[in-house]
Amino acid sequence: MTASISTAAYAPNGQPPTNPQELQRYLQAELNRISAAIKLLAAGHLDTTYFAPAKPRDGDVRLADGTHWNPGSGQGFYGYYASAWHLLG
Repeated sequence: MTASISTAAYAPNGQPPTNPQELQRYLQAELNRISAAIKLLAAGHLDTTYFAPAKPRDGDVRLADGTHWNPGSGQGFYGYYASAWHLLG
């Protein structure tokens, strides 16, 4: 079974079940969600970012929404280097 998600973000889906018989199903579903998120990232997918990252580092790349977070030139892809966000095009 291939997981289908629309975002590259991952967060655990609730607490693991306490019933050992349900644990295998839960773990398989979580592994499918992790795999789907990794595949999106590996394919170059970026989710739209609505807020500036708290601690950007050289090499960070984001897709700014341009309204809630406008790093300088509106909506678009930005790279962080030399202590600033730069529109990549």
